Amino acid sequence: MGVKIAVIGGSGLYEMEGAKVVDVVDMSTPFGQPSDSITVVELKGRLVAFLPRHGRGHRLLPSEVNYRANIYALKTLGVERIISISAVGSMKEEIKAGSFVIPHQFIDMTKSRKSTFFGSGLVAHVSMADPVCPVLSSILADAAKKVVDEVHVGGTYICIEGPQFSTRAESLLYKSWGVDVIGMTNATEAKLAREAEICYATVAMVTDYDCWHEEEEDVTADAVIRILKENVEKAKRLIAEVIPKIPEKRDCPCKDALKTAIITQRELIPYETRRALEPIVGKCLK
Repeated sequence: MGVKIAVIGGSGLYEMEGAKVVDVVDMSTPFGQPSDSITVVELKGRLVAFLPRHGRGHRLLPSEVNYRANIYALKTLGVERIISISAVGSMKEEIKAGSFVIPHQFIDMTKSRKSTFFGSGLVAHVSMADPVCPVLSSILADAAKKVVDEVHVGGTYICIEGPQFSTRAESLLYKSWGVDVIGMTNATEAKLAREAEICYATVAMVTDYDCWHEEEEDVTADAVIRILKENVEKAKRLIAEVIPKIPEKRDCPCKDALKTAIITQRELIPYETRRALEPIVGKCLK
C-alpha cells in the first residue's frame, strides 16, 4: 500500500476535517494480532495509518498491548515514520496540565514486556543513545507550537509498567532523577520502532502532576480522561498541521539502524526466524 506515516494513539484521532478513510486493514503477524484494525486515511495529500494503541474503547492495559505486532504490522504496510500521541503525568512544576511535551529521551522501568523482535537464533543490538528521530521530533515541535499555548521541547519520559499509578515514594524518586514526564507505553514502542528502522517521535499530552505535588490533587483516571478529552481536538489539529511538513524521503540515522546491529553469522540464522522477520531484516540479510 505504501503508507509511510503512522499515528499511534487513541481511537478516533483520524476523525478530523479533511481526512478521507481509504482502507481499514486487519492484519496478523508472527507476533500475534495488533491492538486493533489499522485505519488508513488520505490527509493533506498523504496516506496516514492510524492505530489505536489500547484498542477501540481502550480495552488493553499498557502491558497487554502487543507492541511487537503493532510495529510489525505498520512496518509491513510500508510505514517509515511513527507519531506517538499519549497522555503523561508531569514531573516538574513548570510543565502544567494541558501542555504538550516533545521528549527526546526515555528511561524504561517496565519489567515484563517483549521489547525486541530478536532472539530465536538471531541477535542484534541497535543503538538507543538517541531514541527519537531528530528530524521528526523537530517537525512535531514546530507544529505543536502552532496549536498549543505551552510546548516543552526535549526532556525525559520515564516509562513505568502500570497499570497502577506510582506510589508517592516512587513518584518522588523519579522526580529526584530529573525526569520531565511519566507514562506507561512509549519506551517500548521506541525500542521496537528503532529495530524496525522506523523513525519515532512522541507528542506527550500532560494530564496531571502524578502524585508528587503537595498542592495538587493526586492523579486519578477520571482526571486523566477529562484533560485527555480536552486535548483530543488539539492533537487532531497538530496531526493535520504536521503531515504535509514531513518530507517524502528520509535523511536521518533511523533508516539504517540495523546496518551494523546484526551480529549473528548469516548462515547460522534459522530459516523460520529469518522468514518471520523478513520485513524487519530482509534488506540487511541480502
